[in-house]
Amino acid sequence: MFVTNPIGIRGEETATDILRHKGYKILEHNWRMGHLEVDIIAENKKEIVFVEVKGRTTAFGNKLPEEYVDEDKKRRIIAAANAYIKYHQVEKTPRFDIIGVLIDPDTGEVTYQNHLENAYTPHFRTVGKATFSGENRWHYKSRKNI
Repeated sequence: MFVTNPIGIRGEETATDILRHKGYKILEHNWRMGHLEVDIIAENKKEIVFVEVKGRTTAFGNKLPEEYVDEDKKRRIIAAANAYIKYHQVEKTPRFDIIGVLIDPDTGEVTYQNHLENAYTPHFRTVGKATFSGENRWHYKSRKNI
């Protein structure tokens, strides 16, 4: 979603600062293709990192912001990542991170931040000619390898 509220903007600014401080190069903010969207796309020497940012003003029901990324959201981010990788012919290994940020609504001060590196891994079934191999894995092949 395109961020227009102050809490969302502050959360994404904080996430960008966290990533830059760790040496990542920011490639995209709020990258979209059709209905697919990724908050931040960054890279390091070995990986391309797709980041979901969750900014909140309070921890509702003792649930931290990063805990609000559900399976449906993960599937949409994975689909967006796949589209980005194919469109840009990315050769680096993909990784999926979540950054949770709590922000004081009165002052705009960040009171909590947590960067979950490699927060989840896509699971896809590998299917043989007539049998299922039982492996769960996600493997990206670039156009050059196909």
